[in-house]
Parts: sequence; C-alpha cells; structure tokens
Amino acid sequence: MTKTRHSALCAFLLLLGLAGAPDAARADGPFQFHSLTPCRIVDTRGPNGPKGGPALQSLVTRSFPIQGECGVPDGAAAVSLNVTIVFPTNHGHLTIWPSGQSLPVASTLNFAPSDTAVANGALVALSTADLDLSAQPHVLGNGTVHLVLDVTGYFD
Repeated sequence: MTKTRHSALCAFLLLLGLAGAPDAARADGPFQFHSLTPCRIVDTRGPNGPKGGPALQSLVTRSFPIQGECGVPDGAAAVSLNVTIVFPTNHGHLTIWPSGQSLPVASTLNFAPSDTAVANGALVALSTADLDLSAQPHVLGNGTVHLVLDVTGYFD
C-alpha cells in the first residue's frame, strides 16, 4: 500500500471512529418482505391466456395479474421476481413495471438472439389495477420473445 493510500485509509478509519458505528438495519420499515416458495406465475410458452401465450411482440405492452396468484395476497405493494426471457428472435430488452403507470426508461433485462434463455432478479412495485404488472419487449426487427416470471416473495 502506498503512503498516500495508507494515510487516506487511516483518516477514513479515524473519521469512522469519531462518527460512531452506523445504526443497525431495521426490519420495521414501511414494508415487510415475505418469502415464497418459487412459483411460476407467467409462462408465455404455454397455452394462450392471461398468464400464458402467445409470445410477447416487440413494442406491444402486455399486462399480467399478480395479486391473488402464487401466494401473493391482494394488497401486496411489490413482488420479488425471477424474470426470464426465452427464445428471442433478435437483440432487445424487456421492461417490467406496475400496470397503469408510464413505461420507465430502464430495462429489466437485455438479450441477444443467441441467448436461448436469460434471467434476472427484479423487485417490481404492483399497481392497484386488476392487471398488476405490465411487460414490454423491444426486439429489433419486430421480433418476439417468450417471458417466464417466477415469484419468490412479496412486500406488504
């Protein structure tokens, strides 16, 4: 370690000691997390329906019911999801957000046509609408992608 880095580290540790230890994490915040056994809540590879097929079309928003499914109670504020895309036909990204709200600028996951499946964990707020989550893929060349959502917990 260089003398400059050592001095900076010593100054930081001294400041930390003067400031005291940080407060312990608290579990009494506005939301409580409840873990669930992973449960498949959406799979567009299955028969056509509200939680099944067909594959998602590029730039077409599709909404899915979440509350009251797979142990997520009505009134849940947010869910913990494993978001997986399967068999994309081109490069793109997928965005998931609460139904009835504006499309956010950040994607939930990105993918390439060579990816047979790509997964990412996500914490997503739920809307109070009948359809709680909206999903929209942006796939180049007007492509398609299948979506699989596994819920792993919720916040209330």
